[in-house]
Amino acid sequence: MSEEIKKIVLAYSGGLDTSVILTWLKETYECPVVAYAGDVGQGDEVAGLKEKALKTGADDVVVEDLREDFVKDFVWPALRGNAIYESSYLLGTSLARPIIARGQVETARRMGADAVSHGATGKGNDQVRFELTYLALEPGLKVIAPWRIWDFKGREDLMDYARSRGIPVPVTREKPYSSDRNLLHISFEGGILEDTWAEPPEDMFVLSVSPEKAPDRPEFVEIAFERGDPISVDGEMLSPANLLARLNEMGGRNGIGRVDMVENRFVGMKSRGVYETPGGTILRTAHIAMESITLDREVMHIRDGLIPRYADMIYNGYWFSPEREMLQALIDETQKNVNGVVRLKLYKGNCMVVGRKSEISLYSSDFATFEEDRVYRQADAEGFIRLNGLRLKIARLLQKKA
Repeated sequence: MSEEIKKIVLAYSGGLDTSVILTWLKETYECPVVAYAGDVGQGDEVAGLKEKALKTGADDVVVEDLREDFVKDFVWPALRGNAIYESSYLLGTSLARPIIARGQVETARRMGADAVSHGATGKGNDQVRFELTYLALEPGLKVIAPWRIWDFKGREDLMDYARSRGIPVPVTREKPYSSDRNLLHISFEGGILEDTWAEPPEDMFVLSVSPEKAPDRPEFVEIAFERGDPISVDGEMLSPANLLARLNEMGGRNGIGRVDMVENRFVGMKSRGVYETPGGTILRTAHIAMESITLDREVMHIRDGLIPRYADMIYNGYWFSPEREMLQALIDETQKNVNGVVRLKLYKGNCMVVGRKSEISLYSSDFATFEEDRVYRQADAEGFIRLNGLRLKIARLLQKKA
């Protein structure tokens, strides 16, 4: 194998799996391994990664701050489309994987590597998201997916291997579930959550308090949009990453953004996922409200009809695909007039729209009023109804005749 592979770039998180994979790659392929970590908002998990990877045997380590690019170039485009998978999931992990994989590819080009590797298992969605990105951006790279080819069966095998190689193993109590965090969300799955009848334990949640423990008084927030993108919170202009972080804090302390769902994985099985997406939940609610007064009815309806397909593309790993880029261009065209401010009330897990305004609003009280007006003749509605009901009338007449 050492003759086939010259250098590998590994997507490295510092956990047990990728620590074992790093050493296993070096032993198996007998070549340099570069540990690549993309910071998309994992928080404290990023601290000390470089030192840990070097101690584990990495020949080089790249830790890249991707937070602003992640929100601006991945989260915001999805928000412009109100993307949501199976009516519940705001695609946090699905959006993070392609930017990390892109960083891997760019690192491989820069360092002359001919292979990339990841720690995703053969049962999950992440293997697809990583590898479709590799293929879309640099199809000549060899892909190594250890979980699909090595002899290890589970965590105990990894622990034994780590001890035999002197790899530091976790000494803290193992969590009875797995989690993944970025600026948009934190997800939980596996372990105790595989029982779909069992309520998630309260001490599992990281970003939010339970609605029962949220403040007894509501909190109000105003979010301004420009061309469909949020640009400020309560009048303060913020960068994309800082804006999302601010709303995560506000939503979290008000118990907003928890989702417990059983979703359909791309690889064919059902999986229970529990998510915390406080800032994303607030922004999606606000964005839909902003569109309600700035987006043409037919444009909105056509766009909305495409969103399930658009969300599927993101969930399934097709971010860097011509079909996603085509739909993105259509979505972005709809957003050029989505400008204005939305006011929301946050209260015990609820995110309620209480105001919206725009200088280019399509809503006019002069047209919508039930009082006397000069732009709408109520008598015109009779012909409108007759023409729209003509096919129904003809169908019923033919049925009676038959």
